[in-house]
Amino acid sequence: MLVINCRVIDYKLLTLSNKRNIMSEANVRKKFGKRVRELRKPTKLSQEGLGFKANIHRTYIGAIERGEQNVSLDNIYKLAKALRVPIKELFDF
Repeated sequence: MLVINCRVIDYKLLTLSNKRNIMSEANVRKKFGKRVRELRKPTKLSQEGLGFKANIHRTYIGAIERGEQNVSLDNIYKLAKALRVPIKELFDF
């Protein structure tokens, strides 16, 4: 009986740990999106303008800024180039 209880507890801890990882991943996307918006606003570029310069669809830019997208390295590079900042500056949050 004790072994079964330990397995249940381990499963619950594992599930809780996975939920924390998922929440922290979403938090990183939100922080990244907020940073993109912070860098875009002073340039007076709209989401559409940034999308045009980066060759990324305007709705995707909006989704990035809202933290809804897990952005690829290729698109991170395009965003940095369009915003004229080093890639590492996108992660300064």
